[in-house]
Amino acid sequence: MNRQDMPRPGAIGRRTLLKALGAAGIATTAVAGSAAARPNPVDVVVVGAGFAGLTAARALRAKGVRSVVLEARDRIGGRTWTTTFAGELVELGGQWFADTQPLVMAELRRYGIPLIGDPDAFPDVSYYPTTSGPRRFEFMAANEHMGVLMNRLFEGTRDYFPRPFEPLHARDLIARVDRLSLRDRVDQLGLSTQDRLWLEGVTDSYSGGDGGTRGLTSMAQWWALGGHTQAGWDAQTALRPEGGMIALLNRILGDAAPDLRLRTPVATITDNGRLVEVTAKDGRRFTARAVVVAVPANVWRSIRFTAGLPAVHTAAARFGLGVPNVVKFWFRTSGDSGRVYATGKPGDPVSLVLPQRRLANGDVLSVGFSEDPALDIGDRAQVEAALRGIAPDVRLVDHVVGAWGRDPYAQGAWGMRGPDQLIAQLPAIQQPHGRLAFATGDIATGWNGAFVDGAIESGLRAAEQAWQLLR
Repeated sequence: MNRQDMPRPGAIGRRTLLKALGAAGIATTAVAGSAAARPNPVDVVVVGAGFAGLTAARALRAKGVRSVVLEARDRIGGRTWTTTFAGELVELGGQWFADTQPLVMAELRRYGIPLIGDPDAFPDVSYYPTTSGPRRFEFMAANEHMGVLMNRLFEGTRDYFPRPFEPLHARDLIARVDRLSLRDRVDQLGLSTQDRLWLEGVTDSYSGGDGGTRGLTSMAQWWALGGHTQAGWDAQTALRPEGGMIALLNRILGDAAPDLRLRTPVATITDNGRLVEVTAKDGRRFTARAVVVAVPANVWRSIRFTAGLPAVHTAAARFGLGVPNVVKFWFRTSGDSGRVYATGKPGDPVSLVLPQRRLANGDVLSVGFSEDPALDIGDRAQVEAALRGIAPDVRLVDHVVGAWGRDPYAQGAWGMRGPDQLIAQLPAIQQPHGRLAFATGDIATGWNGAFVDGAIESGLRAAEQAWQLLR
């Protein structure tokens, strides 16, 4: 696929979105983003139209509160992004749900949206790194061994995360491990060279390429939320909503019925203690009695908060909770490549390949991840070479890319705390500041960072905080 043919962040077309919104009964004139700011203050401005922001807008509407939602992109969804590739709906952002995610499951029941699996996702071929390069392994045996390594990595979570939805419940025990990075923890295990290659291939992939920068407790909480088992971990990437993430998001948007302004990136938020003025980069101004800031934590550093931010928010934005450099891409391989599962070693330009679906002509659609900023992800030849570096027999046909680390309205992919940040941040980072409430899965208590469930949790909390500010 040529670079100019690839979707870019924000490229679910306006026509597609307007059609979906029209079907939901929402006035499409609200979407254009060209109307002047309201002369009188609205109740709440929500900055960001991802799951956190739209959940907040819906919860506020249920309380009789009108909101304006400002979204920088020309689409809704934030770090979820449903598009089409090879005639199939695909997700270039967040993709999977699990039945251990209670808020997501409640939303699916509310709207009658089923979860579906991909029967063609089971690999024909699997590759894992060795000291002499990638080698084929029988998938089930290799996955079982990986489970042993993961169990060793997360040994003790039943003690320090006995109630994973209350991550500070065993505070004294958490304090002993919160200081550890993922690499620190791997160092403690005394693994063989090959086992270390396998395990750090996973931890570095989740960490944006460097397990030394991300905290053990961030990833360990996900393990605990899944039931402290490899089966629970694997289940987190097994099911997806019928119709894609956009199907659920459009239903939430339909119930929220906000004044939605796309293509409206925010430059400045000014809180004078009585009203908040939100100024878009094009100069439009919106005044509200409260604001829900529903953008990723990394994006806080791109907005000028004239009254400043609390120290905990400033530190989180400076650190960058969203992992850097991550590119997620879908790619099509010729049928004779088979359904390939592959993991790289630390430093490989592609870190993970997961087969997803087989097309009618026998070609296979797969998901890949890269954390290498030097890889020109738009260059088909470079991508194929990188894929063959971890899965030698792959024959690439074409691909499509979501470059989250290079997206100015994300500035990183999923959220993942660093060492010493769980105790330092919670619950302070969830609290309102002046007339501002904050909503992002990056600061969720439960399924934080990488999961829509955490975004919904955060949106509900921020809506209640904004409601209290209005009273």
